[in-house]
Parts: sequence; C-alpha cells; structure tokens
Amino acid sequence: MRLAAIEPYYETRLGAAFRGDALSLLKLVEDHSVDLIVTSPPFALNRSKKYGNPSPDEYLTWFMPYAEEFRRVLKKRGSLVIHIGGGWNKKEPTKSLTPYYLLITLCTAYGFKLAQDFYWFNPARLPTPAEWVTVRRIRVKDAVDFIWWLSPSTNPKANNRRILKPYSESMQELLEKGYKAGLRPSEHVISSKFRRNNGGAIPPNLIIAANTVSNDSYLKACREHNLTPNPARFPEDIPEFFIEFLTKRGDLVLDPFAGSNTTGAVAERLGRKWLSFEIVEEYLRGSIFRFQQERITRCRTQR
Repeated sequence: MRLAAIEPYYETRLGAAFRGDALSLLKLVEDHSVDLIVTSPPFALNRSKKYGNPSPDEYLTWFMPYAEEFRRVLKKRGSLVIHIGGGWNKKEPTKSLTPYYLLITLCTAYGFKLAQDFYWFNPARLPTPAEWVTVRRIRVKDAVDFIWWLSPSTNPKANNRRILKPYSESMQELLEKGYKAGLRPSEHVISSKFRRNNGGAIPPNLIIAANTVSNDSYLKACREHNLTPNPARFPEDIPEFFIEFLTKRGDLVLDPFAGSNTTGAVAERLGRKWLSFEIVEEYLRGSIFRFQQERITRCRTQR
C-alpha cells in the first residue's frame, strides 16, 4: 500500500508503515478506501507521557480533525474501532467523562453510529490509581478500558462466525444430551434450535486479555538494538478480534497511531492489507521487529 508522493518507512507484501504526523498522513489517504480503522490514540491524561498526550480539557478539540478524516477515508460500511482508557479527574476520586463526550460527539457531530460498545478487561492491571486504591482504600483498581465500535453505516460489514469461541464443557454436554425446550423463568423462550451445533460460541463484548508480555521477540529485539519500546502497547488479541470480525482477506486496515504497529503485524498475519502511521521514529524502527525479516520488502534503515 502506498500514499501519493510519500515514501514508506518500511513496507511488506501487504502493507506499509509511514513516519509522520497522523493528521497530515491521513489527508493523503483516498476517500472511502479503508475498510477498518482500529487504533489506540493517546489518552486524555492529567499527567503527560513521554510519547505525548492531550489533557482532558483539550482532548475533544484535539481529536475532532481526526474524526473528520476518519469519516472521509472509511468506506460506507467500514468500521472505526477506538480503544481509549478511562481517566480520573485531577486530585479527586471521580472518573473523567471525556471518553463518553468523545463517543457522543463522534455520533452527534460526525454522523457515526455506535454499532456496539466493547470493554477490554486486563486482569493483570496494577491497582491504580494508587492514591484512591492502595493508600486511602476508597476505590477498587481500574482494570477495564473502553473500546468503541462505530461506523458511518447502521449496517457495517461484520460476521461473528469468524470469531466463534470453543463451546464450554457444559455446553458440549448439553449439545450431546439435549435439554427441555420451553419458557424459562426469565421469560425467554428456549426452542429446540438452541441444540444446534454452530461450530462455537458467540463471544461477548468483553475482551479478556492480560497485557503482561515482558520478553517477546519484539522486546528482545528492541533491547538488542538499544531502542526504547513503545510503552503503550496493546495486546494482539484486540486488533485480531476486530480484524477477523469486521474485515475479509484483502481488505484494508488502518492504524493512524501505530506505536509498535501491533495492528499492522496482525493484519499482515491475517492476510489483510494495512497502513500504519507513527510520528516517533524510534517506535517505528522497533516495530519492524514485529515482522519476519523475509516479509519486509523495503526499509529505509537498511540502506
């Protein structure tokens, strides 16, 4: 995949990563050419991170130009998946409403439809914020992030048959032995069709993934080459779930805030075309290690 007049930092058989400001690069993407945007933008945090992030007060103003470009480049039945953490208000044990304001603004001002809300539960998350959780003991640890699935269409392309999970032991037993159809106390009608084996269980909108990897090939390679790894990586489970759910082989996936390019690497493995943008060169250089060397067809750092 290429952008007009811009040379990729590196590319593979299916995709390309570009170094630069995401907003500027987005403007070079063709109208209605992208099937899926799946990304984890900088969060609205009171404390600045090394990689840069807007404050809660300026977050919506900062995000809106991106929203305009996301709407423009997405296909009519394409999807926008945004992973965004829930922050806390400064110096008080109350949650920020910024993620909700963002969701409402995207839907009311830019015409996106909320296809479904998802939540990423990280069971290994540290007990933060420490002031309220481990010191004063007046809150529990914050271990769930928001994932908003939006689309310009009320009927985005999707197929949950591609993300079925293995049946539980109890469900397998039920399928083998059968059950009594009829009205349940909840007033749900359980018909004989519930005994049909559909090849797996439909997953819920809660994604459970422990982000605890500390010695994978990407991190090892970064250490060997004296590169700082991107500190805000999300697990492959997240982009993998949505890429399989919302796209087919050959579709185009875009991550405008690529970081260590987890999205691009997963898209490549799943046979999807991809584009990734990242402004920090060190993160971009490190992201090359997510790909098998033979898959890299062009790379600036190899010249």
